[in-house]
Formats: sequence, structure tokens, C-alpha cells
Amino acid sequence: MGSGSKIKFAICEVLQFGSFCVPLFIIMQRFALIVARVKSKLQPSGGNSTTAYWLIVASSVAYVTTMALLIWLPMKYMVFMKKKALVGRKKWRPVALAYVLLSTLPCFAFLIASSEVQIRHDLRLDTFAELPVSLVLFSLICIDIVERIRHCRLTGQASGLVRDSEIPSNLLTHVGRITPIVTPITSPFPAPTTAGAGREHVAANGIVQGLHGTTTVQGISPSVPGVANSGAVPGHLGNTVVPGLSGNGAAPRAAGNQTQHLGLTGINPHSGVILQNMSPPYSGPLRFLLTSDSRAEVFADSFLFWLDTVEMVRVASHTAVYFSGWALPVYLFCFLSTTRLVLTPRSPLLSPLGLVLQDLPFLVLRMALIGLFGFVTPLIYVMKNLLVCLAYIYFNFMTKLRIFNTERMF
Repeated sequence: MGSGSKIKFAICEVLQFGSFCVPLFIIMQRFALIVARVKSKLQPSGGNSTTAYWLIVASSVAYVTTMALLIWLPMKYMVFMKKKALVGRKKWRPVALAYVLLSTLPCFAFLIASSEVQIRHDLRLDTFAELPVSLVLFSLICIDIVERIRHCRLTGQASGLVRDSEIPSNLLTHVGRITPIVTPITSPFPAPTTAGAGREHVAANGIVQGLHGTTTVQGISPSVPGVANSGAVPGHLGNTVVPGLSGNGAAPRAAGNQTQHLGLTGINPHSGVILQNMSPPYSGPLRFLLTSDSRAEVFADSFLFWLDTVEMVRVASHTAVYFSGWALPVYLFCFLSTTRLVLTPRSPLLSPLGLVLQDLPFLVLRMALIGLFGFVTPLIYVMKNLLVCLAYIYFNFMTKLRIFNTERMF
């Protein structure tokens, strides 16, 4: 491990551990201050308030130390030693699970406890207006960003073969580097013939199938590393559109002696379809505006992913909501929403869990809060939750019905 890798490793670990312990320390200190003021109100001449304050602070330090030594550090060791019990299938993130259970859950629990203590003693001391949004969820976003970007290089340009930061760099060891091979096309394609596997369009030195089966794209040599000897690449089922091919699966014919190539750069790990290295549509003096890097997009994606949860937590900071007992369901459903952090960003379970743990509960909760307290939350979030729920139900279930199963375009 080089010096640069060691520095990146140290920075990532410090950020993750700071995100783990700092929210706990600050929120438990604020909770201890509320308990101390309640004690001083009940017993003005007693010294129990100071004792209660330092007892809670010491308990927070003991909790963080115990969890770090017994769970956090051993789990980190197992992750970096690549124990199969934690990283065997790579469908979930154990570090994120530990953070959600050991940091986010206690933070929300103490926020609920602070609300209940003040309600029972008829006090209005602290609504934690900024801490949940700015600290707890920001720490959660930091954990998400570090988990997604720690496997990427932080110097130099992004690899052209691996544009998506979610695709690990060792994908090339399984796929192999595919170099574009220029093949001149000087004659028209023969008429399509029908085979057992589906329609085939015979070209000069390759076959492109319009239906499911094995797809051979012109421009791929039979001896390409990582591809079968026949040059065949597994295709998509149904209506597959390959860049550079027409809608019926036939490769376009170049007029005259023009040279045509697909400019292949890699294979989509989700669909198996070969990706085309598209040249930028504009190469003028303002071409720098077209620059994009997947590592920078990780930061924007992480904040956008948690924007709905941040707004929901902000609702609890309203005085009318916080001191009415509604802070309990708000923080409870927000915690359930944060459990999605455990899954990898490209997991197929994110869509149904987003509906069950966030959009549907948030829709019901927001409608109840608006009916009781007025517009404490913007209507745009209500519309977002409603449309996401309707779209998920329609496109996943209703389109399978006979009345919606049609080829006509509306």
C-alpha cells in the first residue's frame, strides 16, 4: 500500500469514525442539559441536576467507547481482511448497518426522549431544530459517500472503461479489455434469414440477432479476451437496442468504401450489452461544459437520495409538532427510511424498499400533519410521495393486466 493509499485510507476511517461518534456526543449532551434543567426546576435547592448532567455525559462516552471496541473496530478488521461472512456476496454494506444501528438509532431515540421529557413537565426548552438535519443526517450522508468513493482513485481522470463509480475497477479482470477493430463494409447485407434462435442478419464477418439469444456484433474479433471464441456476447431478451444498430437489429450499411466501427469500450455489467464510446456532440471552445466525472456525481447523488428524509426530519423541529407527541412517528419513520443505506446503491431491492419504508409512510404521515398543523411541510413532497407510489404500482402491477397489455402507443 503506497503512501497515497495510506493517506486516503486514514482520511476515510477518520471521517467514518467521526460521523459515528460526534452526533451521539452532541445530542446526548443536549439531552443531558434538558434533564438537568428539569431536575433544577423540580428541586431548585438540590444538586441532583449537576449529577444527572455528568452522569448522562459519562454514559455517552462509555457507550461510544464500548461500541467502538467491541463492534466497530472488529467489524472493520473483518471487512478489510475480506471475511466472507461480511463481504462475501457484496449485496449489502456492513459498515452502514453498524452506523444505522449504533449511531442513528440512539440519536433518534434521544430526540424522542427529549420531546417526551419536555411534554410531561410542561417545558419548552429545546426543539433540536438544526441537529437532526445538519448533523445526524449529514453524518449519514458522509458514511454513504465514503463507502461509495473509497474504492475509486482520488487523483487522475476517471477510467474510460469504468465510468460508473458503482462498477468496481476489477470488472476488467472478468470482462477483459475490448479494443475497437475497424472493419470496412463495402457491400450490402444479405436478406435476413430465420433460424431456431430468432431472426439473424448476416453481415460481412458477423451476425446480429434481433431477438434473444447470442449476439455477435461486427467489429469484435473472435479472439477478444473475456469473450467467447465465437465472438458472441450474451444479448438482451425482448426489444434490445444496441448503440450503432437500427431498431430491427440490423447494422446500418455504409455507402461506398466508408469505414464504420462501433468504438467499443466495455460491457454493461447489468444487461450484458456492449457499450459504445460515444464522442462528444460538441468539440468547440466550450466543450469543457460537457465534462463529467462519476466520482463528483457520487456527492450529488448521495444528497439527493436523502433529501426527502431530511425534509421529513425538519418537520419535527416545528414547535407545534415537536411538543404535541408527533415527534415519535416522525423520527420512527425517518429511522426506517435510513435503513436503506445498508443496501448497495445499485441493489434491485432499493425500489420496493423505498416505497415501503419511505414514500408510502411519508405520504400518510405528511397528509396527517398537514390536516392537523397546516402546511408544515411543502406540498411538493406530498406530490412526490404520491406520484412515486402510483407510478410503482402502475408500471409493476397494472401494466400486466390485459387491459393495459397492449402494443399501441398513446
